[in-house]
Amino acid sequence: MEERRSTEHVPSAAKGLADPAAARRRAERRAARVADGARELRLRLADRVRRGLADPGTAGGWDEVAARMVDAQAPGLAGRVRELATLPADDQLADHALLDLLAAAYLRVDELPAPLAATVRARVGFSIDSAELLAGPTVRDRWLALGCRERAEGPLTSRRLWLRGERSGRQALLLGYDRPGQPAELPLPVGHSVDAELAFHPGVHPLRAVLGVRHGTPAPAAGAPRGLTVTEATAAYGEAVAEDPWTPAWPVPLAEVVPVQGPEGWLLTDDQGALPLCEVDGAALWRLVAVAQGRPVTVFGECGHRGFTPVTVWDQAGRTIELTLRGAG
Repeated sequence: MEERRSTEHVPSAAKGLADPAAARRRAERRAARVADGARELRLRLADRVRRGLADPGTAGGWDEVAARMVDAQAPGLAGRVRELATLPADDQLADHALLDLLAAAYLRVDELPAPLAATVRARVGFSIDSAELLAGPTVRDRWLALGCRERAEGPLTSRRLWLRGERSGRQALLLGYDRPGQPAELPLPVGHSVDAELAFHPGVHPLRAVLGVRHGTPAPAAGAPRGLTVTEATAAYGEAVAEDPWTPAWPVPLAEVVPVQGPEGWLLTDDQGALPLCEVDGAALWRLVAVAQGRPVTVFGECGHRGFTPVTVWDQAGRTIELTLRGAG
């Protein structure tokens, strides 16, 4: 009888959390709020373009627009608005167009193919609980940690750890956040591999993943991973953008490339082409140059429309060297 009485006295709020109908109503209310935010954002962007981006009156107000997107429960749109405010004038028009395209896509999200709809929802700011992902299909492989990159995002530091399946060749991104003064340990050290299961977030190019069950302990990998040519890397980025136009860059390892200084900056070159280096500080650049010593090396990083951001390099002996010291900032 005690057990029955305790069940009968469950608070109504707790019952609502387990009520599928209540959860559906909450989801519908949020979807409506995000749609209202997307409509308002499109109006704001159109007004700024109509007035002209060179007009001093269009320079401010981004914080207020971002706050409105937060109120609309669309953190992804808010983040993109903040990024837009930091861009040089020459780059703003293209990003205006991409942001408007994202808002417009969300307003038609129910008409999109399922993978693209999932991508749009994720870009707007909808998230999926890790436990829910791990309860579904997982991909088991021996995953090699290719590189890690950190970036300050307000009071937090985002940590992007890229993996590659040694058997499948599939790439994965583990995204985490560190609080100030409290850096978390990497789930897998760079240059190490582990037999494990990953659950991927849905999308047109599933990349972000959650680490599940491990079948063993991490061990140092032997030598550099198989890399792409410069031509193959740019083609891979182009394919990603063709299906997801909001892709800022695509993670790739480049094989047999040499860092050289050109008339407009440093490049990574092979016998097929060259990629300009971008978003790399002086310490990371000179570490890369010192490891290569003018000889071909394997370099992992992100390939985007501005060039290539190097993250990790493997020397002639196959040793893994991270180009940026994590937690240094």
